[in-house]
Amino acid sequence: MARPAIITVDDDAPVSAAIARDLRARYGAEHRILRAPSGAEALDLVVRLLLRGQPLALVASDQRMPSMSGIELLARVRADVPDAKLLLLTAYADTDVAISAINDIGLDHYLLKPWDPPEDRLYPVVDDLLSDWHNAHPEQGHDVRVVGHRWSEGSQVVKTFLANNHVPYVWLDVELDAEGARLRDLAGAGPEDLPLVLVPDGETLRAPTALTVATALGLRTRAERDLYDLCIVGGGPAGLAAAVYAASEGLSTVVVEHDAPGGQSGQSAAIENYLGFPRGLSGADLAQRAIAQARRFGAEMVLARDVVALEARGPARAVRLDGADDIEARSVVLATGVSYRRLDAPGIDALVGRGVQYGSNAGQAAACAGDEVYVVGAANSAGQAVLNLARYAERVTLLVRGDSLEASMSQYLVERIRAHEGIRVLCRTEVAGADGDGHLERLTLTDRHTGGTADVPAGWLFVYIGATPRTDWLGADVVRDDHGFVVTGHDLVTGPLARGWSLARPPFALETSLPGVFAAGDVRSDSMKRVASAVGEGSMSVYFVHRYLATT
Repeated sequence: MARPAIITVDDDAPVSAAIARDLRARYGAEHRILRAPSGAEALDLVVRLLLRGQPLALVASDQRMPSMSGIELLARVRADVPDAKLLLLTAYADTDVAISAINDIGLDHYLLKPWDPPEDRLYPVVDDLLSDWHNAHPEQGHDVRVVGHRWSEGSQVVKTFLANNHVPYVWLDVELDAEGARLRDLAGAGPEDLPLVLVPDGETLRAPTALTVATALGLRTRAERDLYDLCIVGGGPAGLAAAVYAASEGLSTVVVEHDAPGGQSGQSAAIENYLGFPRGLSGADLAQRAIAQARRFGAEMVLARDVVALEARGPARAVRLDGADDIEARSVVLATGVSYRRLDAPGIDALVGRGVQYGSNAGQAAACAGDEVYVVGAANSAGQAVLNLARYAERVTLLVRGDSLEASMSQYLVERIRAHEGIRVLCRTEVAGADGDGHLERLTLTDRHTGGTADVPAGWLFVYIGATPRTDWLGADVVRDDHGFVVTGHDLVTGPLARGWSLARPPFALETSLPGVFAAGDVRSDSMKRVASAVGEGSMSVYFVHRYLATT
């Protein structure tokens, strides 16, 4: 892979030379640093790179230039190279324009001039942008290859696991790619063997489980210690926040995640209302940053393991794993989040993984190119998915049971959905059935107001409805409400759910009916079901873990 290019654009020669010098000092070994004195010349550079098949990672442009402003230039670059990172260098007086450009052209970041010292003001921003770009453009020689076919549930499971764990891979469809068909034939694989997962320097995996893939890739699937201060069950925002704070404060900490860190929010294409990220960030990016923080402080991650039970063993709490040794800890935080509720309509279950998906990750949108796509749901997760899918699909239709989107979705998402020409919203509409030969081809929709039905062609259906807590594995010692969410703190001793608390002291906030076991995030009864609140509760739970450990 040729060295990715970084283009700097400024009509002021001394300023242009200064930023090129600073970028070359830090990034010149792995990137080509190219300078342009105007927007027109910068566009010429972009065209030359495209014609030569050379990658463009970043364009950093001044805002105030004659003939073409920085935002006008970056809008043109976005149209020609959608995956390049865009950085605007601007004066304080232009910050309103820069903020608008985040929505208007997908500006990745703006930076006030001057940027001295670059170690404090320039490099951290560019480091993040280039890290994101390189994560999306891994070198081919290091990729895992997945050989399967588009409408295979097993292929979707493997691809989702790899994507959510930030493992680069190349997808080869046996029906569309000659190389995929060739590799299938070389392996002598039949339909029951797909997908094949080809791991560098490893055995060919045939129709593997997530655990098999994790083991082959060297991901940790077993705990290292006999006893921990804290075991966190669930690696979503609440669990990762708890891991960061616990490990940074010296608690021996392990996180158990059945799929991949990030949880349901890790599949989000864009979280735009998270504090401190005006451009927004993807759920995968948030998860990756949190994982790096937690590991830096020494937290362990145990992946691809299902938790099947929780037991009190004297002063310890035992988390029982399927197919592995139990993990014992002095305290536990339950951060298992929620799953999307199953859609109850004829034909749906038979087509899961064959056009019907529960949730999605950002990378799955490209598979919908040119297709007719339907999304069921009216919360923020559905809105973010619709906007991401609309980048590729022929058309995206959002199906909403209620009378309007405004009742359940953030206003900024509603406005963007209403303004998008490739998205339509059908309110008071439900899916009454699904059909297709081997994969989804048709949906039956019902108008809840008139009762009328209509059959429509559909290539994909993404479901984002309801919230079902992952608490079936908890025993009777942990009190839950009528919907399965875990009851904590004050609600254990007062109110309609008051039961199960046996100690003389009152329960700590976030503590469950089993002392020393806490719940944080979406799994907790009466929680807010937002990423920011989950992070807050996960962080707060560690404070109460400390207080509990001090009493035992």
